[in-house]
Amino acid sequence: MIRVLIAGLGNMGLSHALAHHHHPDAQIVALVNRSGTVDHPDLAAYPVFTDLRAALAETSPDLAVIATYTDTHADYAIAAMEAGAHVFVEKPLAATVADAARVVDTAARLNRKLGVGYILRHHPSWQRLIAEARGLGGPYVFRLNLNQQSTGATWETHKQLMQTTSPLVDCGVHYVDVMCQITDATPVRVNGMGLRLSDEIPAEMYNYGQFQVTFDDGSVGWYEAGWGPMMSETAFFVKDVVSPNGAVSITDGNKGNSDDVDGHTRVGGLLVHRPGRDTIIELPDEPGHQQLCDAEQAWILDAISTDADLSRHMQDALQSLAICLAADESIRTGQSIQLGDPT
Repeated sequence: MIRVLIAGLGNMGLSHALAHHHHPDAQIVALVNRSGTVDHPDLAAYPVFTDLRAALAETSPDLAVIATYTDTHADYAIAAMEAGAHVFVEKPLAATVADAARVVDTAARLNRKLGVGYILRHHPSWQRLIAEARGLGGPYVFRLNLNQQSTGATWETHKQLMQTTSPLVDCGVHYVDVMCQITDATPVRVNGMGLRLSDEIPAEMYNYGQFQVTFDDGSVGWYEAGWGPMMSETAFFVKDVVSPNGAVSITDGNKGNSDDVDGHTRVGGLLVHRPGRDTIIELPDEPGHQQLCDAEQAWILDAISTDADLSRHMQDALQSLAICLAADESIRTGQSIQLGDPT
């Protein structure tokens, strides 16, 4: 039985906690959040702490799941590893490349498992999209976006996130990771642009952004993300990969509200286009958000049990974060950013 602590009980943290609550090989020993209370009835019996380090010292977990805001990820993950725990941390891994490298170095030094919450890696339909695109052969054009017309509680959450993390970084790491899995090439340059469309967010932050990335095999891609009540829901969910031999596109995807978290991972069907021939691949019975969180947590539990090598996973997480943070830097400086070794 693997003893588990979950820090942060927002959207993702709650889903991860429920995944461990239902997993036969996991035992939740602590929940950590700022309020010190838990509303979900399935979790009401577990000990709740307001301080992570106190929870680590008192409960000695084997695994710590870090699902707090981005600016705490690095320090919390390192504290957990130094307390003897393996770590699963929600994306993005950290707020800076230096902090992310510090987490990865700590995992290597202490021989801890470190998993990052790239939920699309556990989605069979996204795995199929990647396989179909790779089958076409590169170089590639990546056309990806996820704009969210967020209002009410979702806009409040987005405003809180934007105290430290832009939409491009928070969501973009998923889709840059998809680009990198398809091309296997090295990213070399990033150009970004963004705009602050609301007085409700910090003066130095933007709630709409786009970046372009160039790879050393000639592949190019763009990613666009915007949050807020002013965002358009026209073409808010574009997932398209083009190569000299054709294209792969998500055809159904998110048909609900743009801030519907279940819709962000939904594929529904793929259109595989080759000159003169189109093929529709139907993808019924896709997992929902909770099922994907269940799969993520089952994966990290298995990695601990089997002593799996997660070093490539950690380097991939560093690379995708470095690209998105380079986009932030490009927006701030107005300059194209050349990419080097993220470590």
